[in-house]
Amino acid sequence: MKRISSSFLPPIALDSRARTPMYQQLYEWFRRAILQGQLRPGQRVPSTRNLAAELKVSRIPVSSAYEQLQAEGYFETFVGAGTCVARTIPANAAKPEGGESRAVARPAAKRAAKRTAPRKISRRAIAMRMPPQSWLDNMGAFRVSLPALEQFPVGVWSKLVNRHSRRQPRQLMAYGHAMGYLPFREAIAEYLGTVRAVRCDASQILVTTGSQLGLQLSAQVLLDADDPVWIEEPGYHGARHALMTAGAKLIPVPVDQEGLNVAEGIRRAPKARAVYITPSHQYPLGWTMSATRRMMLLNWATRSGAWIIEDDYDSEYRFGGRPIASLQGLDTDARVIYIGTFNKVVFPSLRLGYVVIPKDLVPAFSTARDAADVFSSTLYQAVMTDFIREGHFARHIRRTRALYAQRRAALVEAIRKHLGEQLEVVGAEAGMHLAALLRSGVNDVTVAQKAAQLGIAAQPLSSCCSKPPSRGGLILGYGGADARQLEDGVRKLTSCI
Repeated sequence: MKRISSSFLPPIALDSRARTPMYQQLYEWFRRAILQGQLRPGQRVPSTRNLAAELKVSRIPVSSAYEQLQAEGYFETFVGAGTCVARTIPANAAKPEGGESRAVARPAAKRAAKRTAPRKISRRAIAMRMPPQSWLDNMGAFRVSLPALEQFPVGVWSKLVNRHSRRQPRQLMAYGHAMGYLPFREAIAEYLGTVRAVRCDASQILVTTGSQLGLQLSAQVLLDADDPVWIEEPGYHGARHALMTAGAKLIPVPVDQEGLNVAEGIRRAPKARAVYITPSHQYPLGWTMSATRRMMLLNWATRSGAWIIEDDYDSEYRFGGRPIASLQGLDTDARVIYIGTFNKVVFPSLRLGYVVIPKDLVPAFSTARDAADVFSSTLYQAVMTDFIREGHFARHIRRTRALYAQRRAALVEAIRKHLGEQLEVVGAEAGMHLAALLRSGVNDVTVAQKAAQLGIAAQPLSSCCSKPPSRGGLILGYGGADARQLEDGVRKLTSCI
């Protein structure tokens, strides 16, 4: 086992007035810390000289305790590496002390447990509980929202990180503004205005760790408990959870090939406080919202005073033509809160996203952001600013757009060849995933669980529904898998369906 480098010890409490000798107190403390897992096998411990100096005691009791621990097999000494916790603990080390048997100790523990007060959690937390999602444990074919990490220009990114790390000014190392690093917000505003037809300036950009935080902040700022909110059915489960944290009353509204059915939403909840929507590439079915439905939604929001939360999570990737313009760009009454992320198009651990906020809501969102976790990493914001302004981001988008178009075509062809009668591909040619409907009567959760056992991350469509759908399906990501992996994944799916 590899030895662990020296680290901080838990606090050691010694009583100089106790009858127990000092070396015995130290011996018992180390033995207890090892058996309770506070000190790990192979972990280095301080030298006797350093520990004696830290505890302000003589070195003699420390040396005596160490010798006893080493004699009993709790410590090991290595030439040139000092003293470490033994890599294997003696078999008889964990026997109960004081002669008490396990049979006697167990009933006492049970009696103590009965006197413990109930461990309550909120009703919202209970409602958000989800069954195990085994399809999220795999990084192979069909993992949703995983980009082509092997295509990311790591060399360019590393140079930019080094540039800012070497000469990072003090102001970038101190606390940042809750809204985000101003040059980064300016770059985002320029990018969105050019590519997504979003109407905004830097003062309206709030930097987040991703779409999820943007959704949570929107819910906290815009909603009160029991406010009705339209959500797409099927729709993004992360949005459902974010809205539930604010205590909202969720109103599922069906989607079809034209996107959210606005007329049905008005019928179900005409006075809804807000609507969550993915108009450019509906998650998970992939449809694009029609112009007619967009205008209906904007008109309803203006008349009713409702807010529209637009999640534009992967709009950069559209293969049948230019990306569809944002809903926010059509809004004339400042009713749209626009949410985007870099995590899906750059790499997930970047943790940078943004919210475009109507100007009158900026103070409220800024306060909510400060209350959540103050601000995002300024270093990565500065690096991403250069990544955008020096053209690297645009080049990366162009390369991956062509790549994802090829991978989508390869996946569709593999499905046609191996599962033509079992799966029906739906949605527009866009994004980093596609939805495929199963035949009626086939349980998509069972299929996904079987696929997970084969290393396949096929997400069931029903996981995005508030009620069991009339027809199940699979959500298949293709961004992070090449054509060979996609072909192999489809072959494995044939044995699961």
